[in-house]
Amino acid sequence: MKILYIHQYFVIPSEPGGTRSYWISRELIKNGHQVTMITSTRDKNQEGTITIDGINVIYLYVPYSNKMSIFKRLVAFLKFMFLSSWYVIKLKKHDLAIATSTPLTIGFPALVGKLFRGLPYIFEVRDLWPEVPVQMGGVKNKFLIKILYWFERTIYNKSSHVIALSPGMHDGVIKAGTPEKKVTTIPNMSKIDEFWPREKDTKLLDELGLEKDSFKVIYFGTMGLANAVPYIVEGIRHLKSSKDIEFLFLGGGALENKIKEICKNEDLSAVHFYGKVPMARLSAIVNLCDVSLVTFSNIPILATNSPNKLFDTLSAGKAIIVNSPGWTKTMVEDNNCGIFVNPKNSKDLANKINYLKDNIKICNEMGRNARILAETTFDKSILCNKFVKTVEKIEI
Repeated sequence: MKILYIHQYFVIPSEPGGTRSYWISRELIKNGHQVTMITSTRDKNQEGTITIDGINVIYLYVPYSNKMSIFKRLVAFLKFMFLSSWYVIKLKKHDLAIATSTPLTIGFPALVGKLFRGLPYIFEVRDLWPEVPVQMGGVKNKFLIKILYWFERTIYNKSSHVIALSPGMHDGVIKAGTPEKKVTTIPNMSKIDEFWPREKDTKLLDELGLEKDSFKVIYFGTMGLANAVPYIVEGIRHLKSSKDIEFLFLGGGALENKIKEICKNEDLSAVHFYGKVPMARLSAIVNLCDVSLVTFSNIPILATNSPNKLFDTLSAGKAIIVNSPGWTKTMVEDNNCGIFVNPKNSKDLANKINYLKDNIKICNEMGRNARILAETTFDKSILCNKFVKTVEKIEI
């Protein structure tokens, strides 16, 4: 099949960010399909069309950053929505479209293709929009909320199939009126060949200014309102007197500078910030650590998330601390690969970090169990194959 893939934030492994769409595209190509990707770029010089590892990628110049104001983000969403819709209409006929959120506006070009080109589409739900911004207070106008929920239902109803990234999202799609037989859950993926346990790089420890024998806790990914980064900092405050624990933050986002300032002003010297880094370097840094934090703000809808860092941590063979009372809590507890902490009590986070530090054998066992789970259940080779099989069952 000739497949048109629409993803506003498509990245390749050499770039920071989630690479799910890259690996799915590669698997589709491996199985004899052709893939054209419509995505955005912040670099005006990158605008245009290029082939990357067999994927025909169309870059549209639409600058976007998590540090933008809500209004500027909305403008970026709408700009990409209209530009990608135009390309859906003008490109040569494809057999199938795949539209992957967020934002929810990514469903608009899929609907345009369905209406004007008779193009069937699969819609992939990475977050339950508009439920996420509604529960977080980002959208308050009742009339607008009604329109957004109508738009969500329309996208699901007009699709040939919906792919959800977690059991909670699966339930949310069905709750919106989608027949269960039309929904498949394919979570985010572990990349066992990109993140794996190995000897620690002592030169990298020196380069990063880290202690050789400290207990290292890492948070990597977006530092935004949804990610409970202030909660982590509160936990660090409780551990300020512990001289043998270091905290590493990698990534960026709206709260990055604020958190840096707090740590500087309060002399939290055991906290290190390294910004956004390519996957290979991130993998090497995660390997230096003992525990990975996967946290979200205490808002019910965020418990449905399927975060990349969770699955990268599984691959890396590290113990995981989660604070969402949803499917991730069940997963880490049932597989003994991590610990749940109370999202309302940062002291609990501090206590659990101390517990793992003082019980390193248990911590390491959790890491080994994490790696086994990555290899047997969540590896990209398994889940990409499941995605392709789902695509090939669509009647076109």
